[in-house]
Amino acid sequence: MTESSNPQAPPTIAEANANSMPKKFRNSSWKAPKNRNKNIKAIIAEEQRRLADKNLGIDDITYFNIDAPPSLIPSKAYCDITGLEGKYRSPSTNLRFYNQEVAQVVRDIPPGVDQQYLELRGANIILR
Repeated sequence: MTESSNPQAPPTIAEANANSMPKKFRNSSWKAPKNRNKNIKAIIAEEQRRLADKNLGIDDITYFNIDAPPSLIPSKAYCDITGLEGKYRSPSTNLRFYNQEVAQVVRDIPPGVDQQYLELRGANIILR
């Protein structure tokens, strides 16, 4: 065989390292912007300085008056026994229940226990 048919020598580790190779697709002069994210303390301090300079009306939006209006969706009622969504309510005890099996349990509850269940959700009746 001739010398020209010799295969090339494998590259060394330094030559095969992809990090040391020049990357044509990257801009070498690019730098990441500083202080992109602010913490809440910095936001509030900046907002207070901004509001001190301006005479704002009632309807102007600031970080201090971001309040949501009341929801139009009715609140969900949950079963007092199981914690599942309670579609039904016992007229005698005001306990909410999930299905017919739980309704049987609610009917058989002793008189003082129903008030303890209602107390858990803050709907108990306190007689003085």
